[in-house]
Amino acid sequence: MKIYFLGTCAGTEPMPTRKHMSFAIESDKRIYWFDAGEGCSHTGHNLGLDLLAVKSIFISHTHMDHVGGLGNLLWHIRKLRYLHKKKPYYGDVEVYIPNMETWDGLLKLLKHTEMGFVTDYDVNAFWVKDGVVFEDDTIKVTAISNTHLGENNTDATYSYSYKIECEGKTVVYSGDVGAYSDMDAFFDKPCDALVVETGHFGIDVVHEYTKDKDIGKIFFSHNGREILNNPEQSEQKMKDLFFGKGIICEDGMIQEL
Repeated sequence: MKIYFLGTCAGTEPMPTRKHMSFAIESDKRIYWFDAGEGCSHTGHNLGLDLLAVKSIFISHTHMDHVGGLGNLLWHIRKLRYLHKKKPYYGDVEVYIPNMETWDGLLKLLKHTEMGFVTDYDVNAFWVKDGVVFEDDTIKVTAISNTHLGENNTDATYSYSYKIECEGKTVVYSGDVGAYSDMDAFFDKPCDALVVETGHFGIDVVHEYTKDKDIGKIFFSHNGREILNNPEQSEQKMKDLFFGKGIICEDGMIQEL
């Protein structure tokens, strides 16, 4: 499988060379999208991802730095469908989202774009809950609620971390968390890769949490001020603490597992 990092910035003001959080996994010619920060479909398309191969989109929570590009992603899929005269290869496009009110608002926005956003394929949304949210013959995605938006999740404040099982490998995506311990249940077995947010916690905190866990690679994304303002010092700290297993991600980076 390949992981395409499409946006690696936390919810900051616009930053040179970085857009907000998004990555995609490509396996068996299918694309599975995780979060959809600004410009994610633009970056993905120009990296060579075929947006008509997008099968499912998973949103961790509905803050703007995670959903600001969702409308454009769906709009670009529709645009490419009519430009190339091909429907999405795997039928309907599925969106897994923790807040259906946000989804309803997005649909209202899209209905006022070209031709009312009418499609000859379905775009279906599903409300994310704890447990297995999606499984096909390529990938299995499990969600666990976290405390990024408070201790007691309500319909308006659901926030999730995801475990992704694909090609015999396991990838954990933190999403934004209240504490890294929110993900503890995902590390009862070895993990091939962790995509971890550093917008709310520093490199030292990541090291303290992961040092006793069986994790192959640690991809630092949703990067915050520590990394963005001090890239050289952060890179050196990464080398000193993680001995080659930690990678500070940048927009457009592609990693193969």
